[in-house]
Amino acid sequence: MAIPSSISAPRWLFWHRRDLRLADNLGLAALAAFTPAVTGVFVLDPAELAGPTMAPARRWFLLESLAELQQRWRQAGSRLLLLQGDPLEQLPRLAAALGAEGVAWNRDVEPQVRERDRSLAASLRAQGQRVAADWDQLLVPPEQLYTGAGEPYRVYGPYWRRWAEQPKATPVAAPTNLLDLPSPLGEQLPEGLPLLPQLPSYPWAGAAACPCRPGEKAALDQLQQFSSGPLDSYEEGRNLPAQAGTSWLSGALRAGTISPRTAWQGSLEALKGCRSDEQRRSITVWQQELAWREFYQQALFHFPSLADGPYRPQWHHFPWENNPEWLLAWQQGLTGVPIVDAAMRQLVQTGWMHNRCRMIVASFLVKDLICDWRSGEAFFMAHLVDGDLAANNGGWQWSASSGMDPKPLRIFNPTTQASKFDPEATYIRQWLPDLDHGHPAPIVDHRLQQARFKALYAALPKLRD
Repeated sequence: MAIPSSISAPRWLFWHRRDLRLADNLGLAALAAFTPAVTGVFVLDPAELAGPTMAPARRWFLLESLAELQQRWRQAGSRLLLLQGDPLEQLPRLAAALGAEGVAWNRDVEPQVRERDRSLAASLRAQGQRVAADWDQLLVPPEQLYTGAGEPYRVYGPYWRRWAEQPKATPVAAPTNLLDLPSPLGEQLPEGLPLLPQLPSYPWAGAAACPCRPGEKAALDQLQQFSSGPLDSYEEGRNLPAQAGTSWLSGALRAGTISPRTAWQGSLEALKGCRSDEQRRSITVWQQELAWREFYQQALFHFPSLADGPYRPQWHHFPWENNPEWLLAWQQGLTGVPIVDAAMRQLVQTGWMHNRCRMIVASFLVKDLICDWRSGEAFFMAHLVDGDLAANNGGWQWSASSGMDPKPLRIFNPTTQASKFDPEATYIRQWLPDLDHGHPAPIVDHRLQQARFKALYAALPKLRD
C-alpha cells in the first residue's frame, strides 16, 4: 500500500467496504504497520440499503457482519464508526472533524465504485488529507495479468493457466494493538454529522434458512468444515444440489468476511493431506472456481461496459420476446418445470441458489422463455445473499451466450439436467412440496422453444466479436 513516508499526524481512518474483517485485510494491515492510530469506519448509504439491487438477504448478511466487526475493532483496541449517508459527503466531513491525516481503503472493480473512489480521493486531497488504496479482494490484481499481445483475457481457459502460475500472497494476521485516539473536539463532533449509535434493523424471514452465514468467525468455520469433508469430493458434489457439496462461502467472499487468500490457503492445506487422485482433482476444481471469480472481476475491471450490456455486439440486436406472464412465472417458481421452480423457490426463500441450478434457470429464462438475460440478472441481484455485479453479470452472460465464452451457443435441457444431477428428485421435492398435488403443467415446450431460439439466433448479424 502506498502510505506516504512522512506523516506527522498519527490518526488515519480505514474505510471498510467489501472487506468486513480484520484478519488478512491487506489495506488495514499495511496501515496498522505504519501507525497504530487507526479508526475504522463504515458508511451506510440509505439509497443503497433500500435500493432495488440490495437483496434483503445481502442486507441481513451485511448488518450481522458489521455487528461482529464492531466487536473485533474493540478487541483490537480501537473502534468502528458507523456513518449514514453518501460516502462522498460524509467521509471528508469525518476526516476533517477527527483531524485525520488520511483515509485508506481497498480497491474495487465495479465501474461506479471506481468513479466514486476517484471523486472521494480528490475531495480528501483538496482539504489536505492523504489517500491510500490498494487491492485486497483478489488473489491476482487485474493489472497483473495480460495475454502475450498485452490485452486483457477474454477466455477463461488461458486466464486460468496464467493465473494458476502467479504467486499468491499468504494471509496476514489481524492487527491487535490499535489505538483509539480522542477526537480533537472531545466527544462533540460537528452538529449533523450522521454517526449511528447502533446498526439499523432490517428483519429478514429467510435468515435461518440461508446457508451463507455472516461474520468473520462463521466464514472461517465454514471454510474449515468444507476443507475437512466436502472438498474431498467437490468435483462431483458441486453438481448435486441435494447434497451439501459446496463451500457456501460465496456470501463471505462477496462481503469480505473471508479473504480469497485465506480460501486459497485452505485449498493448499487440503492438498497436503491428499490421499487420492480424486481428492487432488476435487481441490483443483475448487481452485478453478476461485479463479472463475477473479476472471469475472478482471473482466469487469477491463471492460466496464459489461455492467450495462452484452459483451458480444450482435446481442444488442437480439429480438427478445419478454413475455411478462412467463417472466413472472419464472420469478415465482411456477413455470411447471420442476427443477427450475425448485431452484427459484430456494432463491426467494433462502437468498441462495446452488450453482448448477443457477445455470439451469438462467438457460431456461433466456433460451426457453426468450426473455432478456438482464431481467434475470436484476432478479438475482434483488435476492442473492452473494449478489456480486461481476460474478452475476458474468454468469448470466455465459448462460445467454452473449459473454466471454468461446462456445457460440449453449442450451441446457432442464429435464435432462434434473435426471442427471437430481435423479431421485430429492432437491426438487425439498422445494416443491406440491409437486404431486397441484403443481402446474409446463408453460412452454422445451423442444419447440429451443428451435425458436436457435432460429432467432441464426438471424443475428454476423458481427466480429
